[in-house]
Amino acid sequence: MSDHLFTEDDLLPLSGLQHLLFCERQWALIHIEQQWDENRLTQEGRVLHERVHESGTEARPDVVVARGLRVRSLRLGLAGETDVVEFQRTGRGGAGAIQLQGRVGWWIPFPVEYKRGRPKADAWDEVQLCAQALCLEESFGTAILAGALFYGNPRRRTHVDFDSALRAQTEELARRMHALYAAGATPPAVYARKCERCSLTERCMPKVSTRRSDVAHYLATALGDVEGEA
Repeated sequence: MSDHLFTEDDLLPLSGLQHLLFCERQWALIHIEQQWDENRLTQEGRVLHERVHESGTEARPDVVVARGLRVRSLRLGLAGETDVVEFQRTGRGGAGAIQLQGRVGWWIPFPVEYKRGRPKADAWDEVQLCAQALCLEESFGTAILAGALFYGNPRRRTHVDFDSALRAQTEELARRMHALYAAGATPPAVYARKCERCSLTERCMPKVSTRRSDVAHYLATALGDVEGEA
């Protein structure tokens, strides 16, 4: 992204990157029109995150676990809350190592995001985790090389490397999100199978909107043909 820095008032929720990658119309309904409905999937996800955040900070000899850590990036214009950031003890001078106030030694930040389901075919979860890492990098002034996604099914971690491709995708989505927000317009509905999983399907009405668009296109084409014959 450019050298432009956003102000605190310009920051958008980093969780919106996941909505944007899933569906730009869904993102606009939530973040521009301020519409929201819950279904079983969103309820289960919300409860999972609340349970993760309840535990607070935990310290063990070689790892400090911080939950519900607020993060931001003025470069990307993003702000949000992590599920877990593990600060893992390492040797002096280790890649990405930082010092923590009130604690001896060197520590590597390692973000962990909890998800209710199983790994997805698209990079929705990886982008959200990478955005958290980019925010943490800006805060701590260090490079964060990797993190993890913990899925409720099969209840194990999936390692995520923050490589150049994932970083570029995350930054491009941040640019796209701010452009859509500045435009203030909700994209038209286009029905797809994934719409059935969306909690906003009753508000969006993608099948109805898509049919209306098809009819409008047909009428425009038909009327154009008639005018051409006249």
